[in-house]
Amino acid sequence: MKISDKGINLLKQLEGCVKIGDKHIIYDDQTGKPVKPKEALPRGATIGYGHLIKAGEDFRSGISESQATELLRADIAVAECAVQNGIASALTQNQYDALVMFAYNIGIKNFTDSTVVKYVNNRNFQNRRYPTLESAWMAWNKSCGREMPGLTKRRKVEYELFTNRSVWGN
Repeated sequence: MKISDKGINLLKQLEGCVKIGDKHIIYDDQTGKPVKPKEALPRGATIGYGHLIKAGEDFRSGISESQATELLRADIAVAECAVQNGIASALTQNQYDALVMFAYNIGIKNFTDSTVVKYVNNRNFQNRRYPTLESAWMAWNKSCGREMPGLTKRRKVEYELFTNRSVWGN
């Protein structure tokens, strides 16, 4: 399976971006604030739709929409591999899209080790801390130990998509 075009567009909405004019610019992932051109890059420096800037990447001049989408697709490919390798159950397109978005956001190791994966792979799985798939999914709403309203909203959207509730507006 591959993430659908609808899934990519929803992921773009969930990730957000920072632009000046038609150029995507570098921003601090934690705060969403743009990084000034001559300022040192903070830990978590990001560009486009959630692309964490790696050593050796230089985006100081900004990037176009097509470059941002290209980076997103490359990053999504890694999340897709995690879903394909980690999930043994048959999935609908919505479930696949939701799991790819989830893996993309929480990171591959976190996804692979998550209670969410255990629930999806085994309908009889039980966990005292997270008694349902929904509670396991919604637990990923923190950053630096603090609940983040944006992550809570994101988890709800992903979970609604996974459970086939309408997030497409149709």
